[in-house]
Amino acid sequence: MSELAFALKRVVEDSFGLVRLRGEISGWKRAASGHAYLTLKDDKACLDAVMWKTSLAGLPFRPEDGIEVIATGKLTTYPGRSKYQIVIERLELAGEGALMLLLEKLKAKLAAEGLFETARKRRLPFLPRRIGVVTSPTGAVIRDILHRLADRCPTHVLVWPVQVQGTGAADQVAAAIGGFCRMPEAMRPELVIVARGGGSIEDLWAFNEEVVARAVAGCTIPVISAVGHETDTTLCDYAADVRAPTPTAAAELAVPVRAELRAQVRDMGARMERCARRYHQRGGERLASLARLLPTPASLLDPQRKRLDDQGERLRRALGRRVADARGELARAGGALRPQLLRVKLDRAGDRLAAAWRLAQSVNPENLLARGYAWVEARPTGGVVASAVRARGAGALRLHFADGTVDARIERATSDGKARPPVQPRLF
Repeated sequence: MSELAFALKRVVEDSFGLVRLRGEISGWKRAASGHAYLTLKDDKACLDAVMWKTSLAGLPFRPEDGIEVIATGKLTTYPGRSKYQIVIERLELAGEGALMLLLEKLKAKLAAEGLFETARKRRLPFLPRRIGVVTSPTGAVIRDILHRLADRCPTHVLVWPVQVQGTGAADQVAAAIGGFCRMPEAMRPELVIVARGGGSIEDLWAFNEEVVARAVAGCTIPVISAVGHETDTTLCDYAADVRAPTPTAAAELAVPVRAELRAQVRDMGARMERCARRYHQRGGERLASLARLLPTPASLLDPQRKRLDDQGERLRRALGRRVADARGELARAGGALRPQLLRVKLDRAGDRLAAAWRLAQSVNPENLLARGYAWVEARPTGGVVASAVRARGAGALRLHFADGTVDARIERATSDGKARPPVQPRLF
């Protein structure tokens, strides 16, 4: 059995060698080892197929059931089951229709996630200082972009060279977009252009890959997609903030025309000058109209001058009356100050003074003492004794007469107020 199986294997491999088949994928399965197993079928037959992990690494699309492909590989047999199969070395989509079907599926998937929503798209900066370009460094695209930017408004351009078609192109484009986002703030571009020239759908397929669409949608910098010609549309265009029909149009969208900016600035300056001049003119007119309504200095000062003259005249008349009144009072006072009248007033005042002196002398204690009276003083404390009670309390007295003083002592006293026989005083 085994000898026959291996003999058949050699016959099949030697007879057919490398073959190229077209069919529809069915039963696509990728094992844990990384290898893929599938069946290729058409309307009349089917053929088992296997694709090793090394061949899958460079596959430009994701195989799915129902996709028509062109498989290139070697026809062989599996002795363990006596079945023949094809070992696929290269797998391609069969025709534009299959590619469009795959594209529509991926587009619907990403649209359902909201990657193409208009609300996510950002406005482009008006005059970016730095522009990042993701494209091939050797193609005509980068030259067109640089020339157009130089003609319109010279700007600092950062070129990230990538492969724009073939195996690994999508990963390079996605890495370049992410690289611009991760650059330091001082070096980061303010706008990113993803550009490629025209070509077939197969040539542009790298920009339809999911990894590129997600990188563009997740970019923190506004992105302009300029892939292919005006009629070409990729998923990169849907995910970008702005789609340009051509790379040259992308440069025109990125920056304004410097000459137009200068003309606009000059026009705005002239408009601002005219506006300022018109504003100044209108202000002057309003000021002139207000000045006509304001009173003149003469009209403001004339009433004050008249008032000042009236006040001066009133002051002069008042001073005259005051002087006349003062003169009358002085004349009246002068008549009262004649020597005869003064002597009469002086005599009257002397008489009043003499009467007051006589009254004072009448109550003078010394005069009373001369008439036989005496006043009593307590000894030794001093003080006038005006009652018998104080005299009894004092005990020793001093009598003041007109010609001198006499000391006395209380020997007998009564408190009933009745008169007692006089007692001969005892002198000390």
